[in-house]
Amino acid sequence: MAKCLVTGGAGFIGSHLTELLLSQGHVVVVLDNLSTGRAENLDAVRHNSRLEIRNGSITDQVALSDAVHGVEMIFHLAAAVGVKLVADDPVRTIETNIYPTDHLLRLAVQSNVKRFFLASTSEVYGKHPGESWVEDDDLHLGPTSRPRWAYGCSKAIDEFLALAYHRKYGLGVTIGRFFNVVGPRQVGNYGMVVPRFVDAALRHGPVIVYDDGSQVRCFAHVSEITQCITKLMDIEAAQGRVFNIGSDQPVSILQLAKCVIEKVDPRVQIEFMPYSKAYSEDFEDVQRRVPNVDRLFSTIGQKPNLGLDTILDDIIAWKRSLPKSQAAIS
Repeated sequence: MAKCLVTGGAGFIGSHLTELLLSQGHVVVVLDNLSTGRAENLDAVRHNSRLEIRNGSITDQVALSDAVHGVEMIFHLAAAVGVKLVADDPVRTIETNIYPTDHLLRLAVQSNVKRFFLASTSEVYGKHPGESWVEDDDLHLGPTSRPRWAYGCSKAIDEFLALAYHRKYGLGVTIGRFFNVVGPRQVGNYGMVVPRFVDAALRHGPVIVYDDGSQVRCFAHVSEITQCITKLMDIEAAQGRVFNIGSDQPVSILQLAKCVIEKVDPRVQIEFMPYSKAYSEDFEDVQRRVPNVDRLFSTIGQKPNLGLDTILDDIIAWKRSLPKSQAAIS
């Protein structure tokens, strides 16, 4: 078993990954400044003797250096997250996503870290016109005058950096591009659509759908995503490669809203809101975002398969199980 560093380990995906790594017998160091992560996300494992939680930012080079000490595997999940946060603060997005990744890669080489997982995003594809997106497709980012594209561009630079370190220094880098990961502990504060819809329905509505709801997305349960991550890190053939990690079962946002309402309260109404009111006048969105996951399946022998009904049932049950005070801010 290895000593692992999980940056952003108190976040939505990071906390689930931390739990999985501990269940597999690993020693885990979590580095998180709790800006978007939550301490309570680690409550179930907080007293595990193989877990060390460090409250610190990836932008703090000293904290980052200390956290890497003695580590064999790095899972770099910490980043600016969510469309709303990215659109509201593109400077923070760029500074948080690029400079710390470069420093962490340098530290990994200097410290003889064996494996490095970089969490990337489907946002790097930009306005890709294809029916489904393949890892080696060209990127179609929007203009620099639109802040919405800063996130995808910054993560694309992270990918270039990580692959350069693999080629130059032999660092065992694997990159995972996440497509709409959902599940318990995800919050709607930063524009995440599923928790936003569930929260609204539980408050008796209305559920706000941006534009006309015809946008197409695929939603994967976080438990399946973390399993894919750890399996990729165990396979030598995954080194130096990029993988789409997500469901390939498409659904429109309007269909998603109707499904949530049917499960929570069929009396809840849907209201439509233009992007200009939700974000800004110059906001652009991607109409269709569906991954091709053939590379993932051929490498690890599995892909996320849970259906939307099962995923939503799990999220709604978790939300209803929360104390009212916690549910109000989740």
